[in-house]
Amino acid sequence: MKVLVIGLGGVTNGGKTTLAEKLKKMLPNCDIISQDDFFKPESEVETDERGFKLYDVLDALYMDEMVKSIRNWMTSPASSGVVTEEPQITCDNLKNTDVVYILIVEGFLLYNYEPLNELWNRRYFLTLPYEECKRRRSTRVYQPPDTPGYFDGHVWPMYLKYKSELEENASNIVYLDGTKSQEELLSSVYSDIIQELKKLREENQQVTV
Repeated sequence: MKVLVIGLGGVTNGGKTTLAEKLKKMLPNCDIISQDDFFKPESEVETDERGFKLYDVLDALYMDEMVKSIRNWMTSPASSGVVTEEPQITCDNLKNTDVVYILIVEGFLLYNYEPLNELWNRRYFLTLPYEECKRRRSTRVYQPPDTPGYFDGHVWPMYLKYKSELEENASNIVYLDGTKSQEELLSSVYSDIIQELKKLREENQQVTV
């Protein structure tokens, strides 16, 4: 049994969740873990001097629990309830080979936490320009809701900070333009993951020969 762990990170409202859900329908033996499920309760999230709740930082998340969940899945993906059946779209030369389980981890702060960086087979990062990101964010309802000035005062500066750290320190990240259509993004990422699957299976066949 082999596992493929895919990171789908990037800017808020960049289309991460939608892309992850579509990929899950297309890929065999695929499951999703969402970083949003690991937010601390509001009472445990720090507030700055402006009254902004600091949600867009690692301290707002139970990151240790997230790593543990991913490692547990990697140890026993079949017991996680992942559906082991043919995907909607498949590739003939991937059939009749050893099962590979795929985990897509989606979230806005995936690559700035070192224990997670040991786990990725492939990393994607969705980007958006400021105006488009702000426009999309304004159409969403959050709990708790964004307060006036929150995007400009906290969300966007934190995105730029973490993206800058990535560009300085991380390699092997595929940057995706979030203004492209979902179909175009899906086609690009799906094709890339299929290539990774082929590589994994070829490596496995060489080992077993």
